[in-house]
Amino acid sequence: MFLKIKNRIEQELSAYIRSMDKTYSLSKLSPLLFNSIKEFISRDGKRIRPILFCIGYLGFSGKAAPGLYRSALSLELLHDFMLVHDDIIDRSDMRRGKPSMHARLNKYFKNTTGIKFNGQDLAIVIGDVMYALALDAFLAVKEKPERKDLALKKLISAALYTGSGEFIELLLGEKPIEKITKNDIYKIYDYKTANYTFASPLTMGALLAGAKKDQIKKLFDYGMFLGRAFQIKDDIIGTFGDKSEIGKSNLTDIGGAKRTLLIWYAYNHCANIERLAIKKVFSAKMVAKKELLRIRRILSDSGSLNYARKEIKTLLNQANRAIKSLKMVRKSRAALINFSQEILTV
Repeated sequence: MFLKIKNRIEQELSAYIRSMDKTYSLSKLSPLLFNSIKEFISRDGKRIRPILFCIGYLGFSGKAAPGLYRSALSLELLHDFMLVHDDIIDRSDMRRGKPSMHARLNKYFKNTTGIKFNGQDLAIVIGDVMYALALDAFLAVKEKPERKDLALKKLISAALYTGSGEFIELLLGEKPIEKITKNDIYKIYDYKTANYTFASPLTMGALLAGAKKDQIKKLFDYGMFLGRAFQIKDDIIGTFGDKSEIGKSNLTDIGGAKRTLLIWYAYNHCANIERLAIKKVFSAKMVAKKELLRIRRILSDSGSLNYARKEIKTLLNQANRAIKSLKMVRKSRAALINFSQEILTV
């Protein structure tokens, strides 16, 4: 079921790129603007958010409303907008195995002299345009106005809380590592990943289909548990995964001093000399590769990796309990459970 929905979304994305140019004449307004957006949003991706949106809807409606798959693109476009801005903040030059938006634009103007802007400036604006496109895409679905309003409000709140999570995470980056708590880590996970990637897409779809409040609550709880687990898995891949798999260096998170569950556990379960090494790396502006590799060894030796994997299993069990009595269409419910098992295998 997920593969079928993903294929529909990929087809709809190609069609949307053509229609957005026809509607807004972006290629005439600025070929660079249009081609930059087209290239970025066409890159291969998991499409988790639009898929879950569709599952949430189909699980309570039984069949797709006209414009459902076009509307689902709103979540993918919102995600792309967030990625563009995240890469600027993280100073990351790679995204999905290709140059990030700002790196692509910096390369475009590499031999141009005398300009008063750079790729980061243009990428910020492109991200803003993508946000507008996300709202545009959502409006395509044909459903009852009151349901549509509720789903749109959920989309807007997802954007609001994700931005808030990014803001909080940046501030948390200035907090001494020894004062970071597990609750601090999960607060970021909840706002930046769980709500935005799982809970909101699922409940958006369910709201659009007219699901009852108790069902919305169960889906939301499921999404939050699953989202936490997914972010832990993402941290594991981002630190221990193959570079070709993640599309960027597997030392980026450590080099960026990101406060993750892996780091929190390691710092609180290693020797003093290793704690000093972590503090040194997390307070330095420039860090040598050998020091980053040492931190990764500490993560493994401290038992942090094993702890993170156990945490994923615990959260997955909590997620499955949350939807045990969910009254979704059987096919959709089964697909949801299978999906959670699949994406959390580490």
